[in-house]
Amino acid sequence: MKRGLAIILICAATMLHWGCTRETGKKNQADAAISGNIIVFHAGSLSVPMKALAGQFQESYPGVNILLESAGSMACARKITELHKPCDIMASSDYAVIENLLIPGHTGWHIPFATNEMVIAYEPHAALSDEINTFNWKEILALPQVRFGRADPNSDPCGYRTILVIALAFENIEQQKELLAKDTRFIRPKEVDLLALLEVGEIDYIFIYRSVADQHGLKYVLLSDNVNLKDPAKADQYARVSVKVQGEKPGDSLTVTGEPMVYALTRLNNAPNPGAADAFLEFILGNEGRRICSENGLSPFTGAAVSFFNAVPERFRNYVIRK
Repeated sequence: MKRGLAIILICAATMLHWGCTRETGKKNQADAAISGNIIVFHAGSLSVPMKALAGQFQESYPGVNILLESAGSMACARKITELHKPCDIMASSDYAVIENLLIPGHTGWHIPFATNEMVIAYEPHAALSDEINTFNWKEILALPQVRFGRADPNSDPCGYRTILVIALAFENIEQQKELLAKDTRFIRPKEVDLLALLEVGEIDYIFIYRSVADQHGLKYVLLSDNVNLKDPAKADQYARVSVKVQGEKPGDSLTVTGEPMVYALTRLNNAPNPGAADAFLEFILGNEGRRICSENGLSPFTGAAVSFFNAVPERFRNYVIRK
């Protein structure tokens, strides 16, 4: 009887070991598929969170090498459409860049995942930094002794959002034009390119996203919800203004209408490494990715209504709803 019991125990242990080995083998095979390079083109304002997201993801998948390439979101899209550079994931500071420049030719969908707001950032040594506030910033930026920088609206959504903020703030069109004509030598391809100029005192103020100002420890002026492009309840008011920017091809133009800002992600149709890219996207959209985005000043969210729901890969459909 003891001998029979021993045989039963040995068989059970063998079957358990075989089952565990089989499941481990399946997991190892799945992990092996999540390997190689993942090429990510992303907005400059996502540089800090993307680095953190990539580092955390690579701890779980050491066979992955995430290649991050930062530029203005419009410039990122044109690397795909005009330069035909290989790319797995595009992360834009404006979902409309993906819709206007990448759908339908290069992808059929995107996932909105975060929001932000516009602020005016500065260092303590900036001219009149002890006086500027939410109510008088227009007058202070217009002064001849004050210099401010902004991003290029044809390369970076932060650039055209700056124009929209100014249009919302000034009822007088001539005053809008005067401020936009001032300090144009300090326009740069993306907003993070202005940080060095701010630090050394070459300029006093920059229009920038609040998340970037927080990441770099900058002081900033909060703008009214009537102009900061943050509040969904103000969507109708934001939509009163618009700006024209360069379109998909040289010579084309797009009209960008004011609206609450929404960041979005997509995986390209011809992604070189789609399996690993999808795993990284799922990580960004999941709890750990949301935590990292939140720690870096973004306001994560999911569940946006989209008109292209059927084009969204099934594994991502729980992050959006049908419009």
